[in-house]
Amino acid sequence: MPAPAPKATACSACRDGAAALDFTFTMAFQPIVDLRHGGSVFAYEALVRGSDGSSAAGVLARVNDTNRYAFDQACRVRAVELAARLGVDCRLSINFLPNAVYQPESCIRVTLEAARRTGFPVERIIFEVAEHENAHDREHLNRILRAYRRQGLRTAIDDFGAGYAGLGLLADFQPDMLKIDMALVRGICTDPVRQAIVRSIVSMGEALGIAVIAEGVETEDELRPLRAMGVHLFQGYLFARPAVEALPPVQWPAGAGFGAAPEAPVASVTPVTPPSGAAEFSSVHLVPRRGAGMAFGLG
Repeated sequence: MPAPAPKATACSACRDGAAALDFTFTMAFQPIVDLRHGGSVFAYEALVRGSDGSSAAGVLARVNDTNRYAFDQACRVRAVELAARLGVDCRLSINFLPNAVYQPESCIRVTLEAARRTGFPVERIIFEVAEHENAHDREHLNRILRAYRRQGLRTAIDDFGAGYAGLGLLADFQPDMLKIDMALVRGICTDPVRQAIVRSIVSMGEALGIAVIAEGVETEDELRPLRAMGVHLFQGYLFARPAVEALPPVQWPAGAGFGAAPEAPVASVTPVTPPSGAAEFSSVHLVPRRGAGMAFGLG
């Protein structure tokens, strides 16, 4: 785990944001859909991309201990600014780096100011963190999540089920949402073990009042058993690929059992489709992901 930067360095990076970076980047957006009541877009997740629309790999390769704070702050501001410009009228999901948060109440100020400046409602912002992030300093992560909740922000644990820290984290803090890791989704239609695990996660979410999102859904064969288990929030290539500085149209699966639904707003920028088999990256996790993913990190 990277050592935290001195307070003066961290606070300066929070203030300077993108101005402190020697590289540029932008965001792609991928919808999270709600299949209840005819189908609607529940949220858009902001995913880091190169300024030329390239994958996040090249951007993340330039993130280091020196610029991590500035990068984290710049990603938050860029996501809010673009969401406001594109007219996002639902929730906005932003991934964050716990190791880039020195003091939660101070580090959130730049995000709140960006929301006020652009007119984006603070209560629509979701901050998500991967289950494996900051696994060795869980109390620090708990402090961050509690501080964000006090500000009226929603919280989510991403990649739930991918690591070993999820249940311990959940015992200490109950987020608004859990995002089931795509490794549990892949092949679930024929795998009774995955079905049993996911069914347990859904049941736990219901008992704790936590919404469950299935990420990385690529086929209707994966969608059907998840819906039968009670999942109604989904993200993945089955519905839409990420689009750079645009809101991609949602492809509502035929015969999925919820009827026709209005498409999500379509912006003028053409969605960027990664090469077949290419790793998908988002801004925070700094690890490659397969298929339709998410994340501020890699998704």
